[in-house]
Amino acid sequence: MCFRINQTDKMYICIDRINIMTLQQLEYILALNKYRHFVTASKKCGVTQPTLSTMIQKLESELNIEIFDRSKHPVAPTSIGEKIIEQAERALTEIRKIGEIVLNETDTLSGSLHIGVIPTLATYLVPRFIQVFSEKCDSVKLTMSEMNTATLIEALKKDSVDMFIAATPLDQPDFLEIPLFYERFYAYFSADHPLKDVPLHPENMPQEKLWVLEEGHCLRDQVFNFCSASIPYTHVFEAGSIETLVRIVDINGGYTLIPELHLPLLTEGQRQNVREINNPPAIREVSIVIHKNFVKERLLNIVGEAFKTIIPEGMLNERLKKFTIRL
Repeated sequence: MCFRINQTDKMYICIDRINIMTLQQLEYILALNKYRHFVTASKKCGVTQPTLSTMIQKLESELNIEIFDRSKHPVAPTSIGEKIIEQAERALTEIRKIGEIVLNETDTLSGSLHIGVIPTLATYLVPRFIQVFSEKCDSVKLTMSEMNTATLIEALKKDSVDMFIAATPLDQPDFLEIPLFYERFYAYFSADHPLKDVPLHPENMPQEKLWVLEEGHCLRDQVFNFCSASIPYTHVFEAGSIETLVRIVDINGGYTLIPELHLPLLTEGQRQNVREINNPPAIREVSIVIHKNFVKERLLNIVGEAFKTIIPEGMLNERLKKFTIRL
Protein backbone atom coordinates (compact mmCIF):
# COMPACT_ATOMS: atom_id res chain seq x y z
CA MET A 1 0.00 0.00 0.00
CA CYS A 2 1.27 3.48 -0.88
CA PHE A 3 -0.16 6.92 -0.23
CA ARG A 4 0.66 10.50 -1.22
CA ILE A 5 1.83 12.79 1.59
CA ASN A 6 -0.29 15.71 0.28
CA GLN A 7 -2.00 16.92 -2.85
CA THR A 8 0.96 18.85 -4.25
CA ASP A 9 3.81 16.66 -3.15
CA LYS A 10 4.89 13.95 -5.57
CA MET A 11 6.55 11.92 -2.83
CA TYR A 12 4.86 8.65 -1.90
CA ILE A 13 5.42 6.50 1.16
CA CYS A 14 4.91 2.75 1.08
CA ILE A 15 3.78 1.13 4.31
CA ASP A 16 3.31 -2.49 3.23
CA ARG A 17 6.03 -3.65 5.62
CA ILE A 18 4.53 -1.74 8.54
CA ASN A 19 1.18 -3.48 8.13
CA ILE A 20 2.60 -6.80 9.23
CA MET A 21 3.42 -5.58 12.75
CA THR A 22 1.21 -6.94 15.50
CA LEU A 23 0.61 -5.54 18.97
CA GLN A 24 2.04 -8.74 20.34
CA GLN A 25 5.31 -8.21 18.51
CA LEU A 26 5.53 -4.65 19.80
CA GLU A 27 5.01 -5.90 23.34
CA TYR A 28 7.73 -8.51 22.84
CA ILE A 29 10.35 -6.04 21.64
CA LEU A 30 9.52 -3.68 24.50
CA ALA A 31 9.86 -6.51 27.01
CA LEU A 32 13.21 -7.60 25.57
CA ASN A 33 14.45 -4.02 25.60
CA LYS A 34 13.39 -3.65 29.22
CA TYR A 35 14.88 -6.87 30.59
CA ARG A 36 17.69 -7.39 28.03
CA HIS A 37 17.31 -11.13 28.49
CA PHE A 38 15.22 -13.47 26.33
CA VAL A 39 14.20 -15.86 29.11
CA THR A 40 13.20 -13.11 31.53
CA ALA A 41 11.32 -11.20 28.82
CA SER A 42 9.43 -14.30 27.72
CA LYS A 43 8.37 -15.08 31.30
CA LYS A 44 7.09 -11.56 31.77
CA CYS A 45 5.11 -11.87 28.52
CA GLY A 46 3.71 -15.28 29.49
CA VAL A 47 5.18 -17.15 26.51
CA THR A 48 8.07 -19.51 25.95
CA GLN A 49 11.50 -18.18 25.09
CA PRO A 50 11.46 -19.74 21.56
CA THR A 51 8.07 -18.13 20.85
CA LEU A 52 9.25 -14.67 21.83
CA SER A 53 12.53 -15.05 19.96
CA THR A 54 10.81 -16.34 16.82
CA MET A 55 8.24 -13.55 16.78
CA ILE A 56 10.93 -10.88 17.13
CA GLN A 57 13.05 -12.49 14.41
CA LYS A 58 10.02 -12.65 12.13
CA LEU A 59 9.42 -8.94 12.60
CA GLU A 60 13.08 -8.16 11.92
CA SER A 61 12.99 -10.28 8.78
CA GLU A 62 9.87 -8.62 7.44
CA LEU A 63 11.25 -5.15 8.14
CA ASN A 64 14.63 -6.21 6.77
CA ILE A 65 16.51 -4.73 9.72
CA GLU A 66 17.94 -5.86 13.05
CA ILE A 67 16.16 -4.45 16.08
CA PHE A 68 18.52 -6.12 18.58
CA ASP A 69 22.22 -6.86 18.55
CA ARG A 70 22.39 -10.41 19.87
CA SER A 71 26.18 -10.45 19.95
CA LYS A 72 26.11 -8.19 22.98
CA HIS A 73 25.64 -9.49 26.51
CA PRO A 74 23.18 -8.49 27.68
CA VAL A 75 21.36 -8.13 24.39
CA ALA A 76 20.96 -4.49 23.31
CA PRO A 77 18.97 -2.63 20.63
CA THR A 78 20.68 -1.45 17.47
CA SER A 79 20.65 2.20 16.50
CA ILE A 80 17.56 1.80 14.32
CA GLY A 81 16.13 -0.59 16.90
CA GLU A 82 16.17 2.18 19.52
CA LYS A 83 14.05 4.37 17.23
CA ILE A 84 11.60 1.53 16.58
CA ILE A 85 11.33 0.76 20.30
CA GLU A 86 10.67 4.41 21.11
CA GLN A 87 7.87 4.53 18.54
CA ALA A 88 6.47 1.20 19.74
CA GLU A 89 6.19 2.62 23.27
CA ARG A 90 4.20 5.56 21.94
CA ALA A 91 1.97 3.34 19.85
CA LEU A 92 1.12 0.97 22.69
CA THR A 93 0.49 3.87 25.05
CA GLU A 94 -2.05 5.34 22.63
CA ILE A 95 -3.70 1.95 22.12
CA ARG A 96 -4.00 1.41 25.88
CA LYS A 97 -5.77 4.75 26.10
CA ILE A 98 -8.59 3.26 24.03
CA GLY A 99 -9.30 0.91 26.91
CA GLU A 100 -9.20 3.82 29.33
CA ILE A 101 -11.74 5.68 27.19
CA VAL A 102 -14.03 2.66 27.32
CA LEU A 103 -13.73 2.50 31.12
CA ASN A 104 -14.53 6.18 31.44
CA GLU A 105 -17.59 5.90 29.21
CA THR A 106 -18.96 2.67 30.65
CA ASP A 107 -18.30 3.73 34.25
CA THR A 108 -16.74 0.37 35.10
CA LEU A 109 -13.46 -0.22 36.85
CA SER A 110 -11.96 -3.60 37.61
CA GLY A 111 -8.66 -5.40 37.86
CA SER A 112 -5.92 -4.76 40.38
CA LEU A 113 -3.80 -1.87 41.62
CA HIS A 114 -0.47 -2.24 43.43
CA ILE A 115 0.78 0.87 45.25
CA GLY A 116 4.13 1.14 46.99
CA VAL A 117 4.85 3.59 49.80
CA ILE A 118 7.97 4.57 51.72
CA PRO A 119 8.09 3.55 55.43
CA THR A 120 8.14 7.12 56.78
CA LEU A 121 4.73 7.71 55.16
CA ALA A 122 3.10 4.28 55.43
CA THR A 123 2.08 4.58 59.09
CA TYR A 124 0.16 7.79 58.47
CA LEU A 125 -1.31 7.19 55.01
CA VAL A 126 -1.92 3.48 54.40
CA PRO A 127 -4.64 2.63 56.98
CA ARG A 128 -6.90 5.55 56.01
CA PHE A 129 -6.13 5.23 52.30
CA ILE A 130 -7.27 1.60 52.22
CA GLN A 131 -10.53 2.62 53.84
CA VAL A 132 -11.21 5.62 51.58
CA PHE A 133 -10.12 3.89 48.35
CA SER A 134 -12.29 0.85 49.10
CA GLU A 135 -15.30 3.11 49.56
CA LYS A 136 -14.63 4.90 46.27
CA CYS A 137 -13.60 1.90 44.18
CA ASP A 138 -14.46 -1.46 45.73
CA SER A 139 -14.33 -3.23 42.33
CA VAL A 140 -10.53 -2.88 42.12
CA LYS A 141 -8.29 -5.25 44.08
CA LEU A 142 -5.89 -3.03 46.03
CA THR A 143 -2.44 -4.11 47.22
CA MET A 144 -0.12 -1.80 49.16
CA SER A 145 3.53 -2.53 49.94
CA GLU A 146 5.97 -0.71 52.21
CA MET A 147 9.46 -0.38 50.67
CA ASN A 148 12.36 2.03 50.76
CA THR A 149 12.79 4.43 47.85
CA ALA A 150 15.53 2.50 46.02
CA THR A 151 13.43 -0.68 46.07
CA LEU A 152 10.35 1.21 44.86
CA ILE A 153 12.25 2.66 41.92
CA GLU A 154 13.34 -0.80 40.80
CA ALA A 155 9.84 -2.20 41.40
CA LEU A 156 8.25 0.44 39.16
CA LYS A 157 10.85 -0.13 36.45
CA LYS A 158 9.98 -3.84 36.50
CA ASP A 159 6.20 -3.23 36.72
CA SER A 160 6.08 -4.92 40.13
CA VAL A 161 4.08 -1.92 41.35
CA ASP A 162 1.75 0.35 39.36
CA MET A 163 2.73 3.50 41.25
CA PHE A 164 4.29 4.57 44.51
CA ILE A 165 4.25 7.38 47.07
CA ALA A 166 7.63 8.86 48.00
CA ALA A 167 9.64 12.01 48.63
CA THR A 168 10.64 13.69 45.36
CA PRO A 169 12.35 14.67 43.11
CA LEU A 170 13.93 11.34 42.20
CA ASP A 171 15.75 12.24 38.96
CA GLN A 172 14.28 9.29 37.03
CA PRO A 173 13.69 10.31 33.37
CA ASP A 174 11.21 7.47 32.72
CA PHE A 175 8.96 8.46 35.65
CA LEU A 176 6.32 11.14 36.11
CA GLU A 177 6.02 12.77 39.54
CA ILE A 178 2.67 14.23 40.60
CA PRO A 179 3.16 16.34 43.76
CA LEU A 180 0.65 15.48 46.49
CA PHE A 181 1.71 17.56 49.46
CA TYR A 182 4.57 19.32 51.24
CA GLU A 183 5.55 18.18 54.71
CA ARG A 184 7.64 20.07 57.25
CA PHE A 185 10.23 18.54 59.58
CA TYR A 186 10.12 19.43 63.27
CA ALA A 187 12.75 19.01 65.95
CA TYR A 188 11.73 16.75 68.85
CA PHE A 189 13.78 17.29 72.03
CA SER A 190 13.96 15.46 75.30
CA ALA A 191 12.07 17.29 78.06
CA ASP A 192 15.29 18.35 79.82
CA HIS A 193 17.31 19.35 76.74
CA PRO A 194 19.06 22.73 77.37
CA LEU A 195 18.21 24.02 73.87
CA LYS A 196 14.59 22.90 73.82
CA ASP A 197 13.25 26.46 73.95
CA VAL A 198 15.84 28.12 71.69
CA PRO A 199 14.59 29.23 68.20
CA LEU A 200 16.02 26.79 65.66
CA HIS A 201 17.51 27.24 62.21
CA PRO A 202 20.00 25.04 60.29
CA GLU A 203 23.08 26.83 61.62
CA ASN A 204 22.33 26.39 65.33
CA MET A 205 21.08 22.79 65.41
CA PRO A 206 22.65 20.88 68.34
CA GLN A 207 25.86 19.01 67.57
CA GLU A 208 25.39 15.96 69.80
CA LYS A 209 22.95 13.12 70.25
CA LEU A 210 21.06 13.39 66.99
CA TRP A 211 19.03 10.23 66.57
CA VAL A 212 18.24 9.31 62.94
CA LEU A 213 16.67 6.49 60.96
CA GLU A 214 18.86 3.62 59.84
CA GLU A 215 20.45 3.68 56.40
CA GLY A 216 18.08 3.01 53.51
CA HIS A 217 15.35 5.41 54.67
CA CYS A 218 14.92 8.51 52.51
CA LEU A 219 14.11 10.61 55.59
CA ARG A 220 17.61 9.93 56.88
CA ASP A 221 19.06 11.35 53.64
CA GLN A 222 16.78 14.36 53.85
CA VAL A 223 17.88 15.07 57.42
CA PHE A 224 21.54 15.03 56.46
CA ASN A 225 20.95 17.02 53.26
CA PHE A 226 19.16 19.59 55.35
CA CYS A 227 21.71 20.21 58.05
CA SER A 228 24.91 18.13 57.77
CA ALA A 229 26.73 20.82 55.80
CA SER A 230 26.79 23.12 58.81
CA ILE A 231 26.82 20.73 61.78
CA PRO A 232 29.88 18.56 62.62
CA TYR A 233 27.98 15.73 64.30
CA THR A 234 29.91 13.96 67.02
CA HIS A 235 27.31 11.36 67.97
CA VAL A 236 24.75 9.80 65.64
CA PHE A 237 22.53 6.89 66.67
CA GLU A 238 20.26 4.98 64.31
CA ALA A 239 16.74 3.58 64.75
CA GLY A 240 14.19 1.83 62.56
CA SER A 241 11.07 4.01 62.87
CA ILE A 242 9.92 7.49 63.86
CA GLU A 243 8.09 6.08 66.89
CA THR A 244 11.30 4.39 68.04
CA LEU A 245 13.23 7.63 67.62
CA VAL A 246 10.73 9.50 69.81
CA ARG A 247 10.92 6.86 72.53
CA ILE A 248 14.74 6.88 72.42
CA VAL A 249 14.79 10.65 72.86
CA ASP A 250 12.31 10.44 75.78
CA ILE A 251 14.46 7.91 77.62
CA ASN A 252 18.02 8.77 76.56
CA GLY A 253 17.92 12.49 75.87
CA GLY A 254 19.10 14.31 72.77
CA TYR A 255 16.81 15.08 69.87
CA THR A 256 15.56 13.91 66.48
CA LEU A 257 13.68 15.28 63.47
CA ILE A 258 10.13 14.08 62.85
CA PRO A 259 7.74 14.64 59.91
CA GLU A 260 4.63 16.79 60.27
CA LEU A 261 2.23 13.86 59.86
CA HIS A 262 3.64 12.29 63.02
CA LEU A 263 2.63 15.22 65.24
CA PRO A 264 -0.97 14.00 65.85
CA LEU A 265 0.44 10.71 67.20
CA LEU A 266 2.33 12.45 70.02
CA THR A 267 0.90 12.69 73.51
CA GLU A 268 -0.02 16.07 74.99
CA GLY A 269 3.20 16.03 77.01
CA GLN A 270 5.36 15.07 74.03
CA ARG A 271 3.97 17.94 71.95
CA GLN A 272 5.54 20.35 74.40
CA ASN A 273 8.94 19.05 73.23
CA VAL A 274 8.38 19.90 69.53
CA ARG A 275 10.06 22.95 67.97
CA GLU A 276 9.78 24.47 64.50
CA ILE A 277 12.84 24.87 62.27
CA ASN A 278 12.96 28.13 60.32
CA ASN A 279 15.14 30.24 58.02
CA PRO A 280 14.66 28.14 55.98
CA PRO A 281 12.07 25.62 57.18
CA ALA A 282 12.84 21.96 56.49
CA ILE A 283 10.28 20.68 53.97
CA ARG A 284 9.96 17.61 51.77
CA GLU A 285 7.80 17.19 48.68
CA VAL A 286 5.74 13.99 48.54
CA SER A 287 4.43 12.76 45.19
CA ILE A 288 2.60 9.99 43.38
CA VAL A 289 5.21 8.46 41.08
CA ILE A 290 4.16 6.61 37.92
CA HIS A 291 5.90 5.38 34.78
CA LYS A 292 5.62 7.83 31.90
CA ASN A 293 3.64 5.20 29.96
CA PHE A 294 0.95 4.87 32.65
CA VAL A 295 -2.47 5.35 31.02
CA LYS A 296 -5.08 4.67 33.72
CA GLU A 297 -5.98 8.31 34.16
CA ARG A 298 -9.33 7.70 35.82
CA LEU A 299 -7.86 5.31 38.38
CA LEU A 300 -5.00 7.73 39.03
CA ASN A 301 -7.52 10.47 39.84
CA ILE A 302 -9.38 8.17 42.24
CA VAL A 303 -6.07 7.56 44.03
CA GLY A 304 -5.41 11.30 44.11
CA GLU A 305 -8.87 12.08 45.46
CA ALA A 306 -8.47 9.45 48.17
CA PHE A 307 -5.21 10.99 49.36
CA LYS A 308 -6.77 14.47 49.30
CA THR A 309 -9.32 13.36 51.91
CA ILE A 310 -6.54 12.03 54.19
CA ILE A 311 -3.93 14.78 54.03
CA PRO A 312 -4.57 18.08 55.86
CA GLU A 313 -5.68 20.71 53.33
CA GLY A 314 -2.94 23.14 54.27
CA MET A 315 -0.29 20.61 53.21
CA LEU A 316 -1.82 19.76 49.81
CA ASN A 317 -0.28 20.84 46.52
CA GLU A 318 -2.28 23.85 45.30
CA ARG A 319 -2.65 22.51 41.77
CA LEU A 320 -3.96 19.17 43.04
CA LYS A 321 -6.61 21.03 45.05
CA LYS A 322 -8.02 22.72 41.95
CA PHE A 323 -7.51 20.39 39.00
CA THR A 324 -7.85 16.77 38.02
CA ILE A 325 -4.72 14.88 36.95
CA ARG A 326 -4.23 14.79 33.17
CA LEU A 327 -1.80 12.40 31.53
